[in-house]
Amino acid sequence: MALAADIVSWALMGGGALFLLIAGVGILRLPDVFTRMHAAGIGDTLGAGLILVGLMFQSGFSLVTVKLVFVLILLFVTSPTATHALAKTALTGNVKPLLAGDLEDEKSKR
Repeated sequence: MALAADIVSWALMGGGALFLLIAGVGILRLPDVFTRMHAAGIGDTLGAGLILVGLMFQSGFSLVTVKLVFVLILLFVTSPTATHALAKTALTGNVKPLLAGDLEDEKSKR
């Protein structure tokens, strides 16, 4: 049974690491602040969530698991809230999202 828990745990942590890696690449490669925010907001919430669930499987049922659940709840509340606040601030600061035509115009200028 311990082997099955280890396999599930490592699969979840590996998947979380993969999502965090993809989010990092998205932050570097995407064209504007809104798409970068989307990559960061989704990627870090899902990636860190999967890692925390993997750690829960690794620790078994103990006080550590309860603490990890509280961290997971905190993460699921704060990350989308911070992303929303950032997007709202960007819109208030007159940052316009790139549209498909804008992206083509920007590529032709280079």
